[in-house]
Amino acid sequence: MFVDEAQIKVEAGKGGSGCLSFRREKHTPRGGPDGGNGGVGGSIYLLADPHLNTLVDFQFARQFQAQNGRPGAGRDCTGKDGDDLYIPVPVGTMVSDAETRELIGELLNPGQSMIVAHGGSHGLGNACFKSSTNRTPRKTTSGKPGESRLLNLELRLLADVGLVGLPNAGKSSFIRKVTNATPKTAPYPFTTLKPALGVVSMDRGRSYTIADIPGLIEGASAGSGLGIQFLKHLGHTRLLFHFIDIVQSDDVDSLIHDIQTIEKELGEFDTQLLEKPRWLVFNKIDLLSDDEASRRISSVLDGITSFGETVAVSALTGTGCRKLAGMGMTWLENNRVETKASELSDIEAELLR
Repeated sequence: MFVDEAQIKVEAGKGGSGCLSFRREKHTPRGGPDGGNGGVGGSIYLLADPHLNTLVDFQFARQFQAQNGRPGAGRDCTGKDGDDLYIPVPVGTMVSDAETRELIGELLNPGQSMIVAHGGSHGLGNACFKSSTNRTPRKTTSGKPGESRLLNLELRLLADVGLVGLPNAGKSSFIRKVTNATPKTAPYPFTTLKPALGVVSMDRGRSYTIADIPGLIEGASAGSGLGIQFLKHLGHTRLLFHFIDIVQSDDVDSLIHDIQTIEKELGEFDTQLLEKPRWLVFNKIDLLSDDEASRRISSVLDGITSFGETVAVSALTGTGCRKLAGMGMTWLENNRVETKASELSDIEAELLR
C-alpha cells in the first residue's frame, strides 16, 4: 500500500529527579549531602531510511515515546540518561508541526536524522545546593517533562524526471520500457492509481530516477478524477516529460487543448511546476504513418510555445524511448550543478520562512 501522508504523536522522555541523600558511614560523622542528579530524558529523532518508500507503517503505530531518565541516587550517583528513540521514515519525508503548521524540515539524504522532540532536562540532587552557609541542604528539583508534539509527515518522492499527462497517454508504458519499474498498464484510463518510481541506467555510473504519477484530467484541481493529490511528488524533480496521445484526436485544436489542460492544472497546484523545464513527448506514433505523425506534431507546435525539446515515441514498441532517456541523461548532467544549487537554496529558504 502506498501512503504518502501520516500524522504521529511523539513524546520525549522525562528527566530523572534529583536525589535527597546524606552520607552515612561508620567513622564519618556529619558526612554531608551526596544526592546525585537525575538522568536526561531521551530525545526522539526521525531517520531517513533508503529501504522505505511509503508511510504505511504509521497507519498502525502513531504514538512514540522515548525512555525517561532515571532518578539520581546517593553517593553522588547520577541517574542513567534515557535512550534516544530513532523512528525510520522514507527519504523525502517532509515534517511539520500539526498544530502550528510550521515546517520543521525535510529528510532528503539516506541516513540523515532530525530531532523532533527534545528530552526533558535532569533534576538536581541536594549535593548541588550545599554551600558554606548551608551544610545540610534538603532541596532537590524534579526532572522536566520531555517535549511532546503532534507531527504531520508528508512523503515527496525524490526523482530527477517527472512524467505528466492525461490518463492513458502512455506514461506507465514508457517507464516500463526504460526502467526496472513495473506499473500496471491497460488500454483504459486511470490504470495508474499511485506514483511509481524507476531508475534509468544508461551505462556504468550514469543513471537517474523517473517518477510516474496518475494521469490528470480537466478539473483535477477541483477534485475531478484522482485530483491533484500526487502532484506534490513532482516538487523535487528537475525536468518534466509531458506525454501526449497523438492519436487521441484527429483535431489539432483538441490536442492543443489537452496540453493546455495539463498546464492549467499544474499552475493551479503550484506555479513553480510551470517554471520547471518541460519537454513535449508525442506518444503512439506507431499508429500513424510517418507523414501524418509529422503533420500533427508540426501543427501542434505552431499553436504552443512553452516547451523545450519535442520528441516522438512509441511506448508500446519502444521506438524513440531510449533516445528520450538518453536526452534526459545528457540534460541532467549538463544542468546538475546549477539545478542542485538552486534546489538547495529553495529548501533553505523554506526552512527559514
